[in-house]
Amino acid sequence: MRLLVVGRLNGQLSLAVKMAMNEGAKVSHVETTAAATQALRSGQGADLLMVDYELDIAGLIAANEAERIRVPVVACGVGADPRRAAEAIRAGAKEFIPLPPEAELIAAVLAAVSDDERPMIAADPSMREVIALCDQVAPSDASILITGESGSGKEVMARYVHTKSRRAQKPFISVNCAAIPENLLESELFGHEKGAFTGALARRIGKFEEADGGTLLLDEISEMDARLQAKLLRAIQEREIDRVGGAKPVKVDIRILATSNRDLAQAVKDGSFREDLLYRLNVVNLRLPPLRERPGDILALCEHFVKKYAAANGMPARPLSFEAKRRLTAHRWPGNVRELENAMHRAVLLASGDEIGEFAIRLPDGQPMSATAGAESSVARSASIAAEAVQRSFVGQTVSEVEQQLILDTLQHCLGNRTHAANILGISIRTLRNKLKEYSEAGVDVPAPQAGVGNAA
Repeated sequence: MRLLVVGRLNGQLSLAVKMAMNEGAKVSHVETTAAATQALRSGQGADLLMVDYELDIAGLIAANEAERIRVPVVACGVGADPRRAAEAIRAGAKEFIPLPPEAELIAAVLAAVSDDERPMIAADPSMREVIALCDQVAPSDASILITGESGSGKEVMARYVHTKSRRAQKPFISVNCAAIPENLLESELFGHEKGAFTGALARRIGKFEEADGGTLLLDEISEMDARLQAKLLRAIQEREIDRVGGAKPVKVDIRILATSNRDLAQAVKDGSFREDLLYRLNVVNLRLPPLRERPGDILALCEHFVKKYAAANGMPARPLSFEAKRRLTAHRWPGNVRELENAMHRAVLLASGDEIGEFAIRLPDGQPMSATAGAESSVARSASIAAEAVQRSFVGQTVSEVEQQLILDTLQHCLGNRTHAANILGISIRTLRNKLKEYSEAGVDVPAPQAGVGNAA
């Protein structure tokens, strides 16, 4: 997490910075609110601002908002003066940290505000296949399209790709294309020059430049309008962007990831998404199965969220009862991992006794999760069995069998194009041909090149 500290670094604030660094935060520092806005405007990214409450927090937030810079603020100050703390919160700060600081409080605030603690949890065989493909392609600079239903973990997968890439020590910048109004998204992505439009008070560095050297995630790319899609296509092809109102292009070195919960191939047919942009983004496709198709992940995710929210609320991490597990694995989870996370947060707060019982597992409307809905179906029985037996699911598989499946899946994705598949897999075309020849001779069905798709045969 990137932390920008605003204020004079003396005494207790210095100690708070050291504690934040011990928690893994990358810390930079300015002394004034004007310098903070200038740093953010010029591309010095931050996930969180820690601001001395003696400074004008309301003015800082207003100045950032004027430039459409939205970074959460926590206020800090010597002593726990309730009046000053309340003023800071009313001014727009998310939290108040009294100084001298406590290490546990610093850690809790950083985790609560930034929410960067989202590890990739994959116990089910279907998700492990996706992870295997991800591990194979992550070190490359290939663009990756991550698809799946809402709440299935697409952004978590994108962050996992970044951490496994050669750019892991560089910025990971995420832009939600669906959350930013169409008329503002261009400036958000590409930046603008002073005076480019009403309200452009100074030059603003966009997300492309902020991500320079690292990874840029375009979340829900399908929501981008056609005009901006054309400008994005040029930026990906040429690796340069034009700021709004700019006179000359700016070179950028980034890896592009994109997510969508829509069928982009259908969007191309409907005319709402450019086909050439889809080809540029979809060098590799990582499809995340919905939670109902990966039952082996359910209990693993439950255990993770129980620990997370027990720690966040200062409560013991109690185990799930047998009946609670049965109901969890029988549920269809239409909201996927996001719905499951919310359910476990509620369960941690509602549970009593030594275990988290079935009555603490509640639906969003507060009703207990049904003990019978779907519980007797074959799907539910399969889910329960898979969740309990996932640790044994790979017994009997060999490395060569896993390798064969990865090669064939990649080839299928590339429409049979051997050269493209070899590049993604990171092996020579000769090695790929030899593997495919070996599979064919063993009677395995090998995807043939589709008509019109070039190959180095």
